[in-house]
Amino acid sequence: MLPSALWFCIAILPISFATQQAPLHDSTPLLPKATSNELLYLHRKLVETVSTPEKEKKVGLWLKSYLEDKKFTVELQEVAPKRYNLLAYGKKRETPILVSSHIDTVPPFLPYYYNETSDVIGGRGSVDAKASVAAQIIAVQSLNQKLHDDISLLFVVGEETGGDGMRAFSALEDRPQYEVVIFGEPTEGKLVCGHKGILGFTITTSGKAAHSGYPWLGVSANDIMIEALGKLVRLREHLPWSEKYGNTTMNFGYISGGAAANVVAEKATAKIVTRIAAGTPKVLKGLIIDALKDVKAAAEDMGGGLDIEYMSEGFPPVDFDCGVNGFQEMTVNYGTDAPNLEGDHRRYLYGPGSIFVAHGDHEALKRRHLEQAVLDYRRLIIATSMMHGQEKERFEM
Repeated sequence: MLPSALWFCIAILPISFATQQAPLHDSTPLLPKATSNELLYLHRKLVETVSTPEKEKKVGLWLKSYLEDKKFTVELQEVAPKRYNLLAYGKKRETPILVSSHIDTVPPFLPYYYNETSDVIGGRGSVDAKASVAAQIIAVQSLNQKLHDDISLLFVVGEETGGDGMRAFSALEDRPQYEVVIFGEPTEGKLVCGHKGILGFTITTSGKAAHSGYPWLGVSANDIMIEALGKLVRLREHLPWSEKYGNTTMNFGYISGGAAANVVAEKATAKIVTRIAAGTPKVLKGLIIDALKDVKAAAEDMGGGLDIEYMSEGFPPVDFDCGVNGFQEMTVNYGTDAPNLEGDHRRYLYGPGSIFVAHGDHEALKRRHLEQAVLDYRRLIIATSMMHGQEKERFEM
């Protein structure tokens, strides 16, 4: 019987000793040729298949067929008509480890390309998050059979539009409970120790339309909105902050109001997202309501109105587990599906590529970084299974 630590070394030896995201200029092969070709094929097919909001059916069905060809059992969960989550596993449905990412992307669709000279792979979803999906699958396939059978794969829809896919999976009455969940998102090849929380809301102001030559005959919803946003601009300079996540931020992402320049505006709308660095959505709601209460009262006195509608319950900052040897660490400002999966499990967040290109028209990553992610997911799975008391079962003989 070999010591657990030695079995760990043997487990990763056949592929590579690489521990960090590789330098861009290094062209040393990271994976065997056949493994690399399979990774590039899988990634290309995923990126080539449109999966923008409400159009995830085709990529879900293709991925189901692919995984079944690789001897996984695959369950489809219909989240909404023509939109499916995929749960895949080997010999058993109840596994201690879950590896997960999302198969939906933001719009618009951008075609796949691969420039072999520059080693750059691009297209919508090439980073967020089909790079994670492809690398996770190839990593799990490369594990020894015993560890392979202790892992499930979950690929969900709707992450980019509020997390309805993960919430639907979480709500399943017969879903397994996991000890460890590894989430895939673009993290620059680093292990994320946490991300900010979020609270989104819509402000709607109402007034009374009138001719612009006689504004006193109406009530301007735009005037009410301008005053409300001014209050929030002042508020966001005093929102909660933390050493770990920095400042809570508030973004005025969408503002619309009125019908024409010569008409007193009857209605105005603003959509706002707050990224929470400290505290809870409940605390933020209280601050927002307090900041706008005088504007709301004045609007109602004039015969207008101001209403606040929250896009969801929101969530506070989310901490992840860290401290895995060989991984650099970071925190991020974006949200993930992690808070949408309920349960008493340890959670990790890792993935190839940068969030800075994820939603832009230049979304792309290096092939080498995609290959490195296979090694890192594999190493993370093995390390976390050992850290959480499962090494005796898996690595002793």
